[in-house]
Amino acid sequence: PMGSERTEMRKRQMSTTQETPGAAQAQHSTGNRGSNACCFCWCCCCSCSCLTVRNQDEERARRTSHELQAEGIPNCEESPAPTLEEVNAWAQSFDKLMLTPAGRNAFREFLRTEFSEENMLFWMACEELKQESNKSVIEEKARLIYEDYISILSPKEVSLDSRVREVINRNMLEPSQHTFDDAQLQIYTLMHRDSYPRFMNSAIYKDLLRSLSEKSIEA
Repeated sequence: PMGSERTEMRKRQMSTTQETPGAAQAQHSTGNRGSNACCFCWCCCCSCSCLTVRNQDEERARRTSHELQAEGIPNCEESPAPTLEEVNAWAQSFDKLMLTPAGRNAFREFLRTEFSEENMLFWMACEELKQESNKSVIEEKARLIYEDYISILSPKEVSLDSRVREVINRNMLEPSQHTFDDAQLQIYTLMHRDSYPRFMNSAIYKDLLRSLSEKSIEA
């Protein structure tokens, strides 16, 4: 009887030992499936901690980008009031308009009425990038310019053709002060051909010209 009891006890121990690894393996497998589902199942993991962290990081990056952009580009360039001679010169060529802060401010005000201010903002950002010499600053500003004006996800995306976009994508592998030169020229040409003629016929320009003319006569 004692031998029989020992035999039964050994059988139960062996049975328990065999079941334990299987159970542990099943539990481990279930845990892995849960982890994978957590990371890859987009339909039912809205509260997943890994996605929450990822979303928070993306939101922080977007917020930082816009904050830096707002700091880097003022609402209006500082400049003295334009003279009558300067305003008359704006009508001679687009280059003369863009050479002076006062001219850019007036033109930018007009672009804002046509919901195309991003063209001037992009051009200004490129000019600012050209003044940088620090490699890390250049890379950061180039990234911000890309996110704000080149990315198709940005509400301030400028209109560029596919060739120029390919050039930018190649240049972004190693950003420099001239990463956006082709794009800047294309936007400059667009403003020249498309927006500049309408600006010259706009109330913004005519009112400024009339006001300065009246002051000149009074003086």
